[in-house]
Amino acid sequence: MISIFLSGTIVKEIDRGFGGYDKFREEFSKAAVTQFGSGWAWLILDAGKLKVTQTGNAIDPLADGKIALLTLDVWEHAYYLDFQNRRPAFVATFLDHLVNWDFVAQNFEMAHEKVH
Repeated sequence: MISIFLSGTIVKEIDRGFGGYDKFREEFSKAAVTQFGSGWAWLILDAGKLKVTQTGNAIDPLADGKIALLTLDVWEHAYYLDFQNRRPAFVATFLDHLVNWDFVAQNFEMAHEKVH
């Protein structure tokens, strides 16, 4: 499913970095669902390239000099009341209905200017 909210430079970068939105969605979902215990899934800018990563507990990619563009909290407190133990359903809802792609694009533009 292609997000109808994606446009501009961020679409080109997702296409270039992941081979399209569907591949990005698959990789981001996998990072979020497979994060054992508490943690985060991230879309980051690393040396000018988009990447998906995951971190546990209170660790974030900023500590390693990466730039966060999008994050998803996968600690149980973030989704348990609505989704119980169905983390994959929570991740799908986040990607399909909750991501503010204008904010992600703005983060990318600001980060890209710092890198170049």
